[in-house]
Amino acid sequence: MGDAKTRERGPCIRQFSVMLPNRAGTLEALMQLLHKVRIELLGLSVQDSRDATMARIVVSDADGAEEVFLEKGIPHTTSELVVVAFRDPGREFAECLRHLRAAETNIDFAYALLPHPEGRTLLALHVEDHEFAASVLHQAGLMVLNEEDLCR
Repeated sequence: MGDAKTRERGPCIRQFSVMLPNRAGTLEALMQLLHKVRIELLGLSVQDSRDATMARIVVSDADGAEEVFLEKGIPHTTSELVVVAFRDPGREFAECLRHLRAAETNIDFAYALLPHPEGRTLLALHVEDHEFAASVLHQAGLMVLNEEDLCR
């Protein structure tokens, strides 16, 4: 990961929303399926209801995961996220929120990802206009990641 002010921004990070039956073991089976093709789970947010569970996931290889989901007929949708890497999470998270507020950008939802191998804390943000939010944060000197940064 290069310097936040000089890095070129590549493709945004994709999140998969996968609808799973609300039964014991279904999330584990999904993770095993991805693991078999060497795709790592990097982030997870689960919202359940009585009949189904919505698993929002970020993986190390979004193209590969999409291929697996299509081959296996796993219903899913994708959306783009802004992922910010923090060295000093307490200070930088407050800075991130301040810049988004100043830009009048709401956060729809957010969740932490597994720490980056370089030790940075990662936060995934879903916002209405991810390109605008990424630009605001990048210009503020925060490190905004792209899909290549998550490849492991």
